[in-house]
Amino acid sequence: MPGTRKLGRTSDSRAAMLRAMVTFLLENGKIETTVTRAKEVKAMTDRIITKAKLDNLHSKRQVYSYITKESVAKKTIDEIAPKYMDRNGGYTRIIKTGPRRGDAAEMAIIELV
Repeated sequence: MPGTRKLGRTSDSRAAMLRAMVTFLLENGKIETTVTRAKEVKAMTDRIITKAKLDNLHSKRQVYSYITKESVAKKTIDEIAPKYMDRNGGYTRIIKTGPRRGDAAEMAIIELV
């Protein structure tokens, strides 16, 4: 269930970070982050793509309200969601890359399938 990890932040800071990371992932197709953050971003990204697939006014407004850039929200609704119409979830993939050099945090790459 998305939103169960605290990630060492206050709730509004955590929500803003996740919104920014989901927006960046949908914009570029791939990001590198820690494993725990990647798992949270994966859950939220799958939710947003599922909402974008519904193609009604309410779901479009929900997508526009969550994604921080209007151009990325439009891209999600027009290009990304139709690509996954025949797929029931699992729109992202997490690939572990090993420990980070500075603090040995486990790193991962999250990308759209």
